[in-house]
Amino acid sequence: MIDTLQLMAWLSPTYPVGGFAYSHGLEWAVEIGAIHDEASLRIWLVDVLELGAGRNDMILAGNAHSAAADPAALAAVNELALALAPSRELHLETSQQGRSFLDATLAAWPCEEMTAVGAALPAAVAFPVAVGAAAAAHGMTRLDMLAAYGLAFVQNLVSAALRSAPIGQSAGTRIVAALVPRVAALAGEVEDLGLDSLGSATLRVDLGSFRHETQYSRIFRS
Repeated sequence: MIDTLQLMAWLSPTYPVGGFAYSHGLEWAVEIGAIHDEASLRIWLVDVLELGAGRNDMILAGNAHSAAADPAALAAVNELALALAPSRELHLETSQQGRSFLDATLAAWPCEEMTAVGAALPAAVAFPVAVGAAAAAHGMTRLDMLAAYGLAFVQNLVSAALRSAPIGQSAGTRIVAALVPRVAALAGEVEDLGLDSLGSATLRVDLGSFRHETQYSRIFRS
C-alpha cells in the first residue's frame, strides 16, 4: 500500500519536477496540424508510447532499477539515457526533470539506499533513470514502477494537449482510459528487456523537437 502511494506521489503533477513545462514535441505537432482532434491525438500518443520515448524510457527505468545498487552500472545506464536524447530540447526535458526528481526524493524520502543512488548520480540525470533507481532504493517492484511511469508519461502528454490543442477534458479522459491497457501490456513486455532492446521509430517526433526550437509562438520548452 505504501509503495503504491509513494509512486502516486512521485508521479503526480504536483511533484516538483516541472513536467508541465514540456510537451515532448506535441506542441509542434499541433502547430502543423498533425494533432487536431481526439483521434489524431490518440494515434500520436500510441506511437510515442509504444514505438518511441515511452517504450525507451520504460526500458531505461527498468535497467536503472536493476542497477541501482551498483554505482558504476547505474552511471552507465544514465550516460546512455542522456546520450539518446535526439535534440537539445529533449535532453533538457529529461535531464531537468531527472535532476529535480532525484533532489526532491532525496530530501523528502531519504534512506541509505537513496543516498547511494544520489552519490552515483551527482550531475545530470535522465528522468526515467532517476525514477527507476529511486523505486529500487525504496524496495518497489520493477513492474509496478514501470506501469506507473508509463501512465504518467501518457497523462503528461494529454495534459499538454489540453493546453495546446482543440481537445477537451472529456476527450482527454477517454484517451487515457483507452491507453491504460496498452501501458500495462507494455510494462509487462519491457520488464526484463536489456539496453540492447532500445530503439525508436518516431522520427517525426525527433525532427519536430528541432523545429520546435524556432517555432514562432509556443508555451512549452519542448
